[in-house]
Amino acid sequence: MIHPSDILAAKILVVDDLEANVLLLERMLHAAGYTSVESTTDPRMVSELHGRNHYDLIVLDLQMPGMDGFEVMENLKVVQPDSYLPVIVVTAQPDHKLRALQAGAKDFVSKPFDLGEVLMRVRNMLEVRLLHSESLQYGKELERKVQELEASRETIVRQSDELRRLYEKLVCEQQVTERLLLNVLPAPIAERLKQRSHPLSAGPPDVIADRFESVSVLFADIVHFTRFAPGMSPELLVEVLNEIFAAFDEIADGRGLEKIKTIGDAYMAAAGLPIPVADHAVRAAHMALDMMESLSRFNQRSGYALRLRIGIHSGAVVAGVIGRRKFIYDLWGDTVNIASRMESQGIVGGIQVTDDTRQQLGKTFLLEDHGVIAARGIGDVHTWHLVGRN
Repeated sequence: MIHPSDILAAKILVVDDLEANVLLLERMLHAAGYTSVESTTDPRMVSELHGRNHYDLIVLDLQMPGMDGFEVMENLKVVQPDSYLPVIVVTAQPDHKLRALQAGAKDFVSKPFDLGEVLMRVRNMLEVRLLHSESLQYGKELERKVQELEASRETIVRQSDELRRLYEKLVCEQQVTERLLLNVLPAPIAERLKQRSHPLSAGPPDVIADRFESVSVLFADIVHFTRFAPGMSPELLVEVLNEIFAAFDEIADGRGLEKIKTIGDAYMAAAGLPIPVADHAVRAAHMALDMMESLSRFNQRSGYALRLRIGIHSGAVVAGVIGRRKFIYDLWGDTVNIASRMESQGIVGGIQVTDDTRQQLGKTFLLEDHGVIAARGIGDVHTWHLVGRN
């Protein structure tokens, strides 16, 4: 079993010809807790460095002068004869992603960087890599970590001047970092996070957590998308989900909901947090109807026949950001579980809401009584179908 500390101690090499990109990726990885991150702006050095250091992960830009990422991967195959390339490629070109995977890369990250996506893909890749080599390298890994600790003490002393110069460069990138943070967290939460204890400080991390007594949680799922996806190229799959979810993001902004996260082909949002509002159920109902209409327009443009299943429940939740390795705003509590059951046990093409939500909607919406259902792990729940607006 891989321990989280083993993942954070993994050796990572960042390769990009632009020093600003290298500094940004190094800062993101260090802030997430990774302790062994190296970098180079010269792609011709990658094979030599990997042959000497045996990195657990190489984050590789594809578009570089002199030698592009594809040539780098070909050279790495000589150093890594088992054909397992521990490479995540970075590209802004959708048509390069499939080619990179065929060349041996194990995953890709799109430009511009999304903090949550980069950290998620790095962690997933390292878990697979360490499981792949754990049985053969346990003894060597232990010895290497001891050597790294000794080397780190000497490095800290030698690099004090370099760290000061790096800090000056990072200050110039503050706006970029803040924009990435706002892409992951609600603005009020991002501001609180910036004001709390620094992520790299030696002290214990602060916990950002709040209880909200009355919010509405919305879950949506693209039905049978897993059956639809295998016949698509990776590029087209990403483009389809991106177009659908980008439209949902615009609806959430317009209706005053907070997007919480996407999980595969599922979408989660909430109304009434992080700033409480009285009409959270109305906002969630409007968004659900707008999402149905948005997917219908997408189907008309694309010729697909995708369908949604949506569930909404209103009640109390706990919301917050926990940990130091990933900054993700998430929700917990029975309200979240019930909303999820409303979606998973709803009807295809329909919006199922609980009686708690229905009571807050008033006469603005058209609802049909669906009776009592047995929600898995919860019990009997009186449900309604939201069918339109008055």
